[in-house]
Amino acid sequence: MMATRLLIVDDSALMRRHLSNLFEGEGSYDVRCARNGVEAVLAVREFVPDVVTLDINMPEMDGLTALAHIMQERPTPVVMVSSLTEQGALATFEALALGAVDYVAKPGGTISLSLDEVAPVLLSKVKAASRARIRRGVAAPSGARPARAERQAAPDTAPAPVNAPAETCVQPSAARARAVQQSTVPVAGTQPRPSLSGVVLIGVSTGGPGTLEGILPQLPADFPYPVIVAQHMPAAFTGPFARRLDAICPLNVTEAGAPQEVVPGNIYIARGSADTVLTTRAGKLTVLARPETQGHLWHPSVELLARTALEQCQPRQLIGVMLTGMGYDGAEAFCDLRRLGGRTIAESEETAVVYGMPKALIDRDGATMVLPAQGIARQLNAWAYGDLHGIH
Repeated sequence: MMATRLLIVDDSALMRRHLSNLFEGEGSYDVRCARNGVEAVLAVREFVPDVVTLDINMPEMDGLTALAHIMQERPTPVVMVSSLTEQGALATFEALALGAVDYVAKPGGTISLSLDEVAPVLLSKVKAASRARIRRGVAAPSGARPARAERQAAPDTAPAPVNAPAETCVQPSAARARAVQQSTVPVAGTQPRPSLSGVVLIGVSTGGPGTLEGILPQLPADFPYPVIVAQHMPAAFTGPFARRLDAICPLNVTEAGAPQEVVPGNIYIARGSADTVLTTRAGKLTVLARPETQGHLWHPSVELLARTALEQCQPRQLIGVMLTGMGYDGAEAFCDLRRLGGRTIAESEETAVVYGMPKALIDRDGATMVLPAQGIARQLNAWAYGDLHGIH
């Protein structure tokens, strides 16, 4: 098997040496290094790497400028190496918008200790990025979000229900069909269930920020369901990401930290380095963050979010959307959501940056529909307004 060609770009000689040793020690990488953005652009032309790790703050040419050149001249999978600060988060989102596949957040401290902390994550993300689908950045709506009174409203009549093409509709197996008919609604303790007519749950990981920036702005200001997003991210990134989305979405976007009531007209971004769950307080559906739960590999956990949603809501009220990402987080819970009468969408392979999470849902026969990213908001609008007007 041919070695994966890896270009490491960092202005620190010590960091370059540690990263080189890390990947060369795997025995499956042909590693080259560059000291700044200028050298990186030249190395991409000459070395033609399969994947690049790219620092942001460098002399002569910074990482964002180099990334823009790389994506214009020879689009290549890039993993950004970013600091765990708000400024680092904002730069990372710019990089993802330019086309970077993923990022690794550098913890503080000495280089050698920092690398020990992030080495497993770095290795897995570079490996996944080398196989990722490269896509140019998703163009977000330009300008600031319109004032609330001027935000786009949905039409008075429900849009026609959208049916996926025959080749993308996933039909339940006979076993699944029987399970749906035989299923019972779970009981959520002694409290009455909240009265919301519907809730959208979104699970996403690698490639998620750009994908979400293409989907969420297409939901109008009077979209009748709240939306809760579990995007795998560190804590320093989810607040800036929520503010970034809030600037381009007709719906209000906030980070779900302190307990807050879940209401239509809002998108809640699960706080990073924690788990987001749904509960009922005073008869109202409430979203809150709690410390990472042992037993779940990824955080914020899509699986845990969906499980708590099933405890608090009627399954038929729930819509689960599984977007790009590594692994299988949320696949089992979304399968149960569908089996019990809810609806699910899996992003199709043609648009997923990393097809792991959607594929895991599809392979488990848990997808009501399989759609490309650009068709997901349209389907959510059709379902939500169809429910509102009694069209099914």
